[in-house]
Amino acid sequence: MTQTSAHRFDLVIAGGGTGGVAAALAALAAGLRVALTEETDWIGGQLTQQAVPPDEHRWIESFGCTRGYRRFRNEVRTYYRRHYPLKLTRRSDPHLNPGMGWVSRLCFEPRVGLAVLEAFLAPYEASGQLRVFLRSKVEAVDVQGDRVRAITMRHLVDGHRFELTAPFFLDATECGDLLPLAGAEYVTGTESRSETHEPHAPEAADPANMQGITWCPALDYRAGEDHTIERPTDYAFWRDHLPRLDPPWPGKLLAWDYFDAASGLPRSLPFDPSANDPHSLDLWTYRRVRQAASFELPDPGGDISLINWPQNDYFLGNIFDLPEDEARRHLEGARQLSLSLVHWLQTEAPRADGGQGWPGLRLRGDVVGTTDGLAKYPYIRESRRIRAEFTVTENHVGLEARMAETGQPRDTVTAATFADSVGIGCYRIDLHPATGGVNGVDIASLPFQIPLGALLPLRMENLLPAAKNLGVTHITNGCFRLHPVEWNIGEAAGLLAAFCLRAGCPPRAVRTKPELLRAYQADLENYGIPLAWPRITPV
Repeated sequence: MTQTSAHRFDLVIAGGGTGGVAAALAALAAGLRVALTEETDWIGGQLTQQAVPPDEHRWIESFGCTRGYRRFRNEVRTYYRRHYPLKLTRRSDPHLNPGMGWVSRLCFEPRVGLAVLEAFLAPYEASGQLRVFLRSKVEAVDVQGDRVRAITMRHLVDGHRFELTAPFFLDATECGDLLPLAGAEYVTGTESRSETHEPHAPEAADPANMQGITWCPALDYRAGEDHTIERPTDYAFWRDHLPRLDPPWPGKLLAWDYFDAASGLPRSLPFDPSANDPHSLDLWTYRRVRQAASFELPDPGGDISLINWPQNDYFLGNIFDLPEDEARRHLEGARQLSLSLVHWLQTEAPRADGGQGWPGLRLRGDVVGTTDGLAKYPYIRESRRIRAEFTVTENHVGLEARMAETGQPRDTVTAATFADSVGIGCYRIDLHPATGGVNGVDIASLPFQIPLGALLPLRMENLLPAAKNLGVTHITNGCFRLHPVEWNIGEAAGLLAAFCLRAGCPPRAVRTKPELLRAYQADLENYGIPLAWPRITPV
């Protein structure tokens, strides 16, 4: 039997995604010795290995995020200016958007995001203050009473097991993996309306009804060439698939018509991989991360787009709390759906000129660091969520719910105010089709605060959420799951662990003792985390 090695730190962060990296940076700045684990060989989560350009609110260029997240955005632009042959007009643009995609004001290649994050961590790794354990998955959690003592990791390549111990642990995994292993109380899926009193909650709870995952491909387009992939194993199934959702999908999944959750009506968007108009609402330019026309090169190559569309959301089953073979089947189903979408685009998709398919579409594994052209990890929209001391519901942040609750009109109503705020966020409540057969929800929300109570598990004393697994509902996950909010959650969790170590107190005492809360919030503000919004309008 291979002997398990042991390592001790001040803080162990399981999961090297967006929240995990942000938590590590905050804790390192506070002087802690940190271990950061990651299942893949890329840190960054949805910013990198899930290939999802940032989903952000409309004020992001001016305000509404933490100083750390703004530093990341600025350094992405600086990286392009230093290392890419940008045209002068693009280089001098203070709001440079390398891909000119319209989903975000900053659409960039995943490798650039990775390079920036690795540069942020490099000085701490060099000094030994930080250890990053890549290709390592949590296998077991050692719990004594209400405290985590250690976690056991398994290296996914050589099988080596090692133990990490610390006074505090953060769960920044994409799916909240530490929660069941630690016996922590948690929720999955939809809560009932009688429990949360949310207008958009269903009458009955359904723990299996979780937002679909998406395995995002990267594509470019080489006109006149043929890069058609081999017909995927499940292509016939997905080509003919008629989603069974409520409200109903307008037809086949692989088609240009889809269900628009905001209006509740069918909608169609055009697709043209030769499109160059950045203002065109075209699926090709939607998540484009490279616009060839922005670069000074003799052969600039094609544009590159990341494919995260309604047509490749996988909602036939979830990957949570299932037998391992069933979870693997759904993961493979998500891969097959995305590959089938690519093959359909190359061969059968209807074109405006009456033809079928664009064989010049080419999978770009080099862009996402894989051999098959799909991202290293699926985009996980919804995690296990802790049962928290305080749970944020639609009634705290939803526009219509707040108007009904407060009696205030649209132009004056605000989200609920939290005295224990640890940051801010903003996005529409955007829920994709879910595994219980429920179609999407897209409703207006208000710029909100993140309460400390949502970071505190009901019972566990030294285990904190640091990603999408905080105390929110299925509904409010729809506005808490986005990149800048997850970053803020991670920073707040990392600084909370550092504060508690310094003050010698448990995290829940910080919320209940005013003097501790004030001191902790001062740490947050000094680190560049705004705790409240200026007066702005709903989104």
